Amino acid sequence: MTSETALHNDPAPLVACTVSRDVQNFDLLIEDMESELGESWGDLSFEDARQFFRQPESGGLKFVAIALDQEDEGLLAMIADLIKSAKIQGVKVILIADEVSPMALHQLLQLGAEDFIPYPLPENALHDAILRLDAPRKIAAVDFIDATHPAPAAPKGANGIVLPVQSVAGGAGASTIAVNLAWELANIEKKGPQPRVLLMDFNLQYGSVSTYLDLPRREAVYELLSSTDIMDDDAFKGALMNFNDKLSVLTAPPEILPLDFIEAQDVERLLAKARALFDYVVIDMPTVLVSWTETVLNAADFYFAPFELDLRSAQNILRLRTALRAEELPFEKLRFLLNRAPKSMDLSAKARTKRMAENLEISVDVQFPDGGRPVRDSCDQGLPLGIEATKNPLRKEIQKLAASIHAHQTEQLEAAE
Repeated sequence: MTSETALHNDPAPLVACTVSRDVQNFDLLIEDMESELGESWGDLSFEDARQFFRQPESGGLKFVAIALDQEDEGLLAMIADLIKSAKIQGVKVILIADEVSPMALHQLLQLGAEDFIPYPLPENALHDAILRLDAPRKIAAVDFIDATHPAPAAPKGANGIVLPVQSVAGGAGASTIAVNLAWELANIEKKGPQPRVLLMDFNLQYGSVSTYLDLPRREAVYELLSSTDIMDDDAFKGALMNFNDKLSVLTAPPEILPLDFIEAQDVERLLAKARALFDYVVIDMPTVLVSWTETVLNAADFYFAPFELDLRSAQNILRLRTALRAEELPFEKLRFLLNRAPKSMDLSAKARTKRMAENLEISVDVQFPDGGRPVRDSCDQGLPLGIEATKNPLRKEIQKLAASIHAHQTEQLEAAE
């Protein structure tokens, strides 16, 4: 049923209505509304909806589906007013958006819309959204983990440690190392409670953490990043995903964003919240240096820098050292990880590694072997090596690194008691 008069004349009790410039532009929405509600719904134009939601009887609706496309972005003020009016009447709002800009969508979601569905509607998307309106709030990933593995109380004033991973050159394996390091830390204890671990993907453009763990990219991440000034614990936890009830993950947002979409103060707020809630915060950093890299570096306990045994890595390390020292930033926090290191019998490559470290005045803290095809297969399957290829040599070395970090942190905590 799609006539405006149905809101007033249909004998069947109405539970919902659509609001749009022209509902015929959203034929799939009409089909899904009829499938879900039969004759118990109607539709209104934007202008008529403004009048309707000023009437007390509008509070009898369960929800309203506001459908908009690019042409409606000039009407955002009116649509925002509609959402506010619906909320005042106690009516829940689902947004149906067809190629609406992320900024416009975020603005409307901030006003209190309960859900968002892209158009054309995915199969069963409206059905699931309606169910979510009545469902209890989903427990955030950190709460699942805390409930299953309660962590020991931290000393007063203690914070989780920040462990960024940033490749010195593209393709040096930072994302693979970050994902697997986080997983190993989350499973480090053989007995007793496991530490609380958060993996954050700060590569806002091509972050692959969600791919490597087979997790969806959610709009909640975009909402969190764009409103850190009003972020509370619930908003932060609500943006996290849960991997195997062991690891909490903040994926990259679903849309490609400029790296300056977030600023230093946004990163400070995110890290403060993460450190307050987790024991370990592993960050997959973009390869490039950005305005907020300094913020992460200053917050880090160790800043891991994977590199390879090649000229480009050597040149980039030299340039990075020069840049950090020029800004009086703590270059000494960097821990250089040689990825795809030469085998023990390759004496020539071993000598090259030694000369490279000496010439660059760095220490090669860890040498990771080439894990071969199983590493790529593990990433494609969306599983850490600790699940997919437990005996892989790369996995064993990352496991040793995690054990070393955990032993260091345990000593620090014991010393603080």
